[in-house]
Amino acid sequence: MTTTVPTPVRKPRSQSQWSIVWSQFKRNPLARVGLGLLGLLYLMAILAGFLAPYGLTEYSTTDRISWAPPTPIHWRDAQGHFGPYVNGIRRDIDMETFRDKYVEDTSVTCPVKFFQTHPGMEGRTYRFLGFIPTSLKLFSVDAPCKLYLWGSDSYGRDQFSRVMYGSQISLSIGIIASVLTVILGLIMGGIAGYFRGLTDTLIMRMVEVLSAIPELFLLITLRALFPLNADPILVFYIVIGILAVIGWGGLARIVRGQILSSREQDYVQAATALGASDTRIIAKHLLPNTATYIIIFLSLAIPGFILSESGLSFIGIGIVEPYASWGSLLKVAQDGGFESLDARPWTLIPGVFIVLAVLAWQFVGDGLRDAFDPRRRR
Repeated sequence: MTTTVPTPVRKPRSQSQWSIVWSQFKRNPLARVGLGLLGLLYLMAILAGFLAPYGLTEYSTTDRISWAPPTPIHWRDAQGHFGPYVNGIRRDIDMETFRDKYVEDTSVTCPVKFFQTHPGMEGRTYRFLGFIPTSLKLFSVDAPCKLYLWGSDSYGRDQFSRVMYGSQISLSIGIIASVLTVILGLIMGGIAGYFRGLTDTLIMRMVEVLSAIPELFLLITLRALFPLNADPILVFYIVIGILAVIGWGGLARIVRGQILSSREQDYVQAATALGASDTRIIAKHLLPNTATYIIIFLSLAIPGFILSESGLSFIGIGIVEPYASWGSLLKVAQDGGFESLDARPWTLIPGVFIVLAVLAWQFVGDGLRDAFDPRRRR
């Protein structure tokens, strides 16, 4: 008589909440596209000094080339040898419009060099990853040639380099302002929902006042309280503070509502009976319940702050020279009037990056919202 050994049944592997959310997030194609695009944009911001062939404010005082078009890159010389190079630029006059135009000077040829350092050149030195001083560039050309991948502005500054450096401000200001907004919203909403009474009334009335004033008008009013000729670094922090001040009200209202519904739960009453302080109950037991909403709020608030900063810089009260953001760079197209759309289309490139960053964050935010919602899981 033979006995059969039963095959052991494998128990299904349990998954944590975060692993379930991640698996659901990966099933959303637009969310994956948005996450990949954000990775490229923020990598570009981190490596801006390395990718930009010129410094942020670098231009030539002897041969300023205003509104130069993108520089053509040639890949084979007259002898058929392979190797990227550019020709010199010669200024000419368009006899039909009487404006400056630039043509290639084939008598001057400069090879495109890769991974070259530029010691001693003003504006070329930067801090790699924020703390390593270097002047190494991914690609560059020697004088007298110019390498304008996306043309130049009215001061002869390389548009490609300024877009790279501008990404550091435009992308970081959205994250920093959103984090400050979340901190303010959690603190004010937590206090209002837990203590209630007069404290709740004062905070909610403050929120209503902020929400009653149009956002753009409030931004301009708060910015007008500070001098327009302030230090550029100070302006950067002022803009971040203004964006955080006007953005915390909606989050505080949501946090307050969730804490009002949670503060009567048994675990909160048990913590109170055990002698836990109010600060500990709010921080350890109540606010963690809002983690899902906070993550989604962050992913959807960041693009809004990017647009707000771009709008401030576009109308001239945001980031100021010598620093640049995508909004201040887009203002260059406005300075040129309607002519920029036809004669200088490269001035609109910063707007393309604004759209890409906002769309990417929106895709990620929608993907996170669906992943956290059990009713939308696949």
